[in-house]
Amino acid sequence: MKICVVGLGLIGGSVCMALKRAGYTVFGANRSQKPLTYALNNGIIDGVAEEFDGFDLTFVCLPPEACAEFINSTEFKDGSIVSDICGVKKWIEDEVYSKPRNFKFVGTHPMAGKEVSGVENACADLFDNASLIITNTRKSDISAVQLIKKLAKEMGFGRVVECSAEVHDRKIAYTSQLAHIVSNAYVKDREIDCCLGFTGGSFQDMTRIAGVDETVWASLYLKNKRNVCEKLSSVINSLEEIKSAVELGDKAELEALLKNGRTIFEESKTVKENGDIKITVL
Repeated sequence: MKICVVGLGLIGGSVCMALKRAGYTVFGANRSQKPLTYALNNGIIDGVAEEFDGFDLTFVCLPPEACAEFINSTEFKDGSIVSDICGVKKWIEDEVYSKPRNFKFVGTHPMAGKEVSGVENACADLFDNASLIITNTRKSDISAVQLIKKLAKEMGFGRVVECSAEVHDRKIAYTSQLAHIVSNAYVKDREIDCCLGFTGGSFQDMTRIAGVDETVWASLYLKNKRNVCEKLSSVINSLEEIKSAVELGDKAELEALLKNGRTIFEESKTVKENGDIKITVL
């Protein structure tokens, strides 16, 4: 099987390394030369892809707009598999299915990353025991999905989560995009100055993802804006309730609000049946 990975950043580079660790030969492509040269010189890829109509599988590891542009402007092998790894799925799905294609599309989203970016920070074990989300539609090719699931196991993923693009975008708005927004907003308080010696694990957890790449994440937020705005409204409402209880000195109300949050969090740890989501442990 001939595999190509397009976009050699942290995730794309790690996809290459995980596939090579599993024994596959991997070709790479990148919009700029420096990461491509680094990947080639450091054995992250086996060769440089000049054309894309000879590959059986192409992973497109680019931001949403660039991903859609690449897919729309590239000639792929008939019957081959094209898989994106974007953090929004419905927008990409709509782009892909906007016209007939000669390839089988599988939308994916690896739930792994680092606070740093770039192919120089890629690693073969980034996905070990992580989840890979696969978005399914009525147009999804079952054999293509099964191949991606097989590769996921070989790459070290611990589970595959299958759902619709709509479910993915709603969940990711809460678990990822909202978390990055809150972290970024939290550090804008100037009390952050001269905090050395005053911080512990809670501060580090809250601020770890504050330094987002604004060009990448702004695009993700806007392409999922309805879900993001709903989750922002929810957390703002909860903060306003707590603020009101503190301002009024209402200890009973404050305790009730905090207890409610703790209870909801504890209940969330219990695995529940959900017909919209299928989880496969690899």
